[in-house]
Amino acid sequence: MEEMTDEEKRRDQLLRAEKSTERDAEPRIEVTKKDDGVTRIDVRDDAVVRPGDPED
Repeated sequence: MEEMTDEEKRRDQLLRAEKSTERDAEPRIEVTKKDDGVTRIDVRDDAVVRPGDPED
């Protein structure tokens, strides 16, 4: 049996919850690696779940 990729494992976990949908497994962040070794992590604008107060 072939081992699952990290993305496949993430998707599998997110879809195991009762009443979960494909939308729950959509990517929520974007990772950008620059030439100088800096890694930037941003929450996607279209992410279903976002950090912070949803009333703001």
